[in-house]
Amino acid sequence: MLSELSEWFWQERLWFPEGLGWSDLEDRDGRVYAKAQDLWVALPISLVFLIIRQIFERTVATPLAFLLGVDQTVRLKAPHNPTLESYYCNITKTPTQSSVANLCKENGYSERQVQRWFRRRRNQDRPSLLKKFREASWRFTFYLLAFIAGLAALIDKPWLYDLKEMWQGFPVLTLLPSQYWYYMIELGFYGSLLFSVASDVKRKDFKEQIVHHVATIVLISFSWCVNYIRAGTLIMLVHDSSDYLLESAKMFNYAGWRNACNYIFIVFAAIFIITRLYIFPFCIIYCTWVYPVTIYKPFFGYYFFNGLLMILQCLHIFWAVLIIRIAIRFLNNNEKVDDDRSDKDETDESEEEKEAEAKNHVKKNGPVQNGHTVHNNNHSKTE
Repeated sequence: MLSELSEWFWQERLWFPEGLGWSDLEDRDGRVYAKAQDLWVALPISLVFLIIRQIFERTVATPLAFLLGVDQTVRLKAPHNPTLESYYCNITKTPTQSSVANLCKENGYSERQVQRWFRRRRNQDRPSLLKKFREASWRFTFYLLAFIAGLAALIDKPWLYDLKEMWQGFPVLTLLPSQYWYYMIELGFYGSLLFSVASDVKRKDFKEQIVHHVATIVLISFSWCVNYIRAGTLIMLVHDSSDYLLESAKMFNYAGWRNACNYIFIVFAAIFIITRLYIFPFCIIYCTWVYPVTIYKPFFGYYFFNGLLMILQCLHIFWAVLIIRIAIRFLNNNEKVDDDRSDKDETDESEEEKEAEAKNHVKKNGPVQNGHTVHNNNHSKTE
């Protein structure tokens, strides 16, 4: 059954233009071609990346975080309470007012104490600034090095300047050592991102990120198997060209360097829009969707490859909307650039509680002076 399924899946008419097949990609006369079994190399590379990441975050990212002044404020932990913990884990993390009232009766807590407990418990589940900084540092380092390596591998290749050259001689295209390592390293990195997804910072676009990683891995693997390698290297270069700027903006944001974060983000937004909303769809996808049919008849692999590119393009549009929204808010109001996808920490005291506390100070300390309430700065706050 499996052999029949494998034979059907790899039949030549699905993956190659008419008249071409797997026999055309057999090594001969000193010419080496990409093979599907080569992709197994990406698995140990993924594991190596996970190990290197742990070492990098501890020995490089953490000291850098202290050097840049990343806030290391220790969060207050919610006191142990089995009833509230069970409600938090099994029902909801944000109880309604009526639910808060019921929980007060069950635990003998005041409404304010229950609300404070849930705020602190939610903050416990949010990643610290140090964790976010370390993750951004790792990705920044990889994306920057990958972009430099990709540019070095493609700088002397004719298909970087004339995209139609990527189909010259297709599919009988000799595999170059630089292409081999560029592919395996990129594939290994995205594999490591999937392996670490459970422990990485989860943002509001978590599902979109998973779709992006899976689509990228499938795209890289498929383009390797059917020798779309020239197109694949261009696609990877386009993606790496802006990602390192985003990660560096995040690093400065977590460190509180507002101006550096803002201006790097604007540069990133400009490059992202140029590469993902112009070069990728109107240059690369045009050259993989429109130009090939002038050379050979469409086949399943042609549709499959371009379908994956369209999935990536939809994600590009989704992220571009978020990026443009942040950029406009900054340019119009000079607001701090914040990642809309990330949850913000909740303060331990709500505005209502602060107002109530201020009223108590008025009662304790008498009338206002010069229009301001007199506060007793020596008081201590109890639970």
